[in-house]
Amino acid sequence: MPMPQTPYDAVLHAARDVTRLDCALDAEMLGTALLGSVYALAEEDRGAAVRAFVGDFLAATSRRRSAAATTIRHVFATLVPEATGAATVKPGSQAPTWSDQVGQVRLTGSYSYGDVYGDQTSYLATFAYADREAGGPEHAVVALVDHNIGITKDVFVGGPAAGILDQVRQMCAGDELTWFRQEDPTRLRAEVSRHLAITDDLAELPDEGSLATDRALVGARLALLPAPPLAPVTEPEQLSAEQRTALVREFLGSPEAARHGLDAVDGNGLASLHFCISLVLDHAASFPEPDPLRWSPAVAGLFLLDWVHRRAVLDLDDAAMLPRVVRSWAAYATRRRGLPEAAVDQTNAAVEEMVPEFVRLYTTGERRSPATAAVAQLMADGVDPNDTDALEAWIEENRQRLGEDPL
Repeated sequence: MPMPQTPYDAVLHAARDVTRLDCALDAEMLGTALLGSVYALAEEDRGAAVRAFVGDFLAATSRRRSAAATTIRHVFATLVPEATGAATVKPGSQAPTWSDQVGQVRLTGSYSYGDVYGDQTSYLATFAYADREAGGPEHAVVALVDHNIGITKDVFVGGPAAGILDQVRQMCAGDELTWFRQEDPTRLRAEVSRHLAITDDLAELPDEGSLATDRALVGARLALLPAPPLAPVTEPEQLSAEQRTALVREFLGSPEAARHGLDAVDGNGLASLHFCISLVLDHAASFPEPDPLRWSPAVAGLFLLDWVHRRAVLDLDDAAMLPRVVRSWAAYATRRRGLPEAAVDQTNAAVEEMVPEFVRLYTTGERRSPATAAVAQLMADGVDPNDTDALEAWIEENRQRLGEDPL
């Protein structure tokens, strides 16, 4: 058999048995998997890349009359209706009996569940075909939104829907650190689509899961849900200076701060205390959805083991103070949010486990950014960053070692 000559020939070859599938859902799963390779390999704007590929595929195969070719064209056009030429594609005369069920589903339920910390939310929607025998079983679309990185981290389409839903309910019922609820379908579409748009533009996709293979079908199912009203794009709302000051004062007067001796800090330690609190607030402000009270083992890890080393220069007093502040702030924040005691205990235990690694990273400086490393060296050499003449002399003296533009 000759090798396919074009990407479109390769797709037709991969879909050669599409008419032998048992139902429309199987055909849609095959179609989304084939488009998954286009999505995964695109270097930018993956959604546009898939639309362009489908449009080019439909144009390149417009004269193909085999049952497999006309059927996969119909599947692609249904999965990506925005593609050029998709609106005019119809099932061929040799189409399988299930072809008129492709994409003909209705929403049967919408739900969401996640962890009490607010790190991740999963959205689950169930769909059923008008003709179950020809269309296929009721199935579930699940999308995992990661609030720490601000993307839809994974998507999944599978069934039977009732089994997936029961499994999720049981999992959440048996864990006080998770929640489950029915979800407004408009909000489900808005949240998943908003975060998927960011995922589509990532330079590299998350490694695990079925994000690429199921992306096209998830998009097609989301498009069937009620569309949210158009809203202007706005920057995340940050704390004002007054709100930030009030929050710091409340924290320092809290029982959590007293428990770790922060209310008794004085002298030189006060500067380190307030600097460390400012780092906690600055880190919270760096999230896509900033909330200084949203703390968890995952957030603590991002802060102690990554962000603070890349973004801040700590002296010995700061390094000694920071774990105390994080322990106190995590307990304070979880109480303010009304989380169960188990959430406080879990976060505290996680922080305790992280402290040795935090100390090691502080000591080695291996995660410092070039700019942070340069400032750390400058301070170690006793140079006042506010002394312009001394700073320029230091840069000139260290230019070769630090590079042409160290700061």
